[in-house]
Amino acid sequence: MKFASEFRDPALARSLLSAIAARADQIGATREKPCHIMEICGGHTHAIFRYGLDKLVHEGIEFIHGPGCPVCVLPMSRVDECIEIAERPEVIFTTFGDAMRVPGTRGSLLQAKARGADIRMVYSPLDALELARRNPDREVVFFGLGFETTTPSTALSIQQAAREGLRNFSVFCNHITVPEPIKALLDDPDMLLDGFIGPGHVSMVIGTHPYDFIPRDYGKPIVVAGFEPTDLLQSVLMVLTQIAEGRAEVENQYARVVPEHGNAVSLAAIAEVYERRPSFEWRGLGEIDASGLRIREAFSDWDSERKFGVGYGAGRQPQPEPEGCACGAVMTGRIKPTACPQFGRGCTPEMPLGALMVSSEGACAAYWQYGGARGLAAE
Repeated sequence: MKFASEFRDPALARSLLSAIAARADQIGATREKPCHIMEICGGHTHAIFRYGLDKLVHEGIEFIHGPGCPVCVLPMSRVDECIEIAERPEVIFTTFGDAMRVPGTRGSLLQAKARGADIRMVYSPLDALELARRNPDREVVFFGLGFETTTPSTALSIQQAAREGLRNFSVFCNHITVPEPIKALLDDPDMLLDGFIGPGHVSMVIGTHPYDFIPRDYGKPIVVAGFEPTDLLQSVLMVLTQIAEGRAEVENQYARVVPEHGNAVSLAAIAEVYERRPSFEWRGLGEIDASGLRIREAFSDWDSERKFGVGYGAGRQPQPEPEGCACGAVMTGRIKPTACPQFGRGCTPEMPLGALMVSSEGACAAYWQYGGARGLAAE
């Protein structure tokens, strides 16, 4: 599939759905005993619901929504630390729009802005760099957030600041990685997963080999997928085909974008600027070993945690989720969003209690927007 017209072609979609149904029957997948396929990426979750794929596929296929949304997994304590930095009078705090409404224990960045903090939405770390050039008497902080997809652009901005000697710019680094939480899920004896749909844009940076441990150590298939409906249907078929044939491999459905060994320039920037943290806290999932990145000592002048004395080097305090919030259970596939007691009641897009309702890639937001959940909540 190389051309845009093919990616949403109804005839091709029907053909793939028929093939999926045949494979599902072959492996004995039924409504009572479904095949559980986790889509790791929140972008895939939204595509599945936007195009109604969850309703179109064989009843024996159950999509499990994974933790692949950086805003969703941002813990409350890190939001609190953002606000602690942003409320300093000398600081201009910059962030992507999605992160503005994620709640911490002291409210969100949007609420801190309403209280008077100088918090500005940007579209890239380069916007924050430009703010630093224009405001030499202020400290400009960029909220570095996201998986391997956004990590290189933050690294490049730090390298650029270092070349210019722009020392009133720094990054509050919350960049995280995909393979480690997958391993944490697979190590959970209560998880029932039969295969994975891998994140296409993350894989565009890291390639496909970081997932080799999934088939090798756990015997589960994974197919790196694109984001169009036929991409996802073809990926489901590829997972089922591996199961039917008794194989477990890493396959690349998104080969038109994802190189086997990733993007060399991006990987070099990541390696120069960051190193692994021993562990990092994920909202709802707790601390996961080696799942987060921190800025190397060589670039410490551009590290907000060191500059302002917050975060992992300053005796941080993890915070529990709000009472009744089930973000962690949703992100690990234990329950569906509508099973959360707060869904549509204490937690809505207008008044979010948990991050999964805030993010444009959040599973709860997908159910609310596409899943008919608004009507369900009204009932």
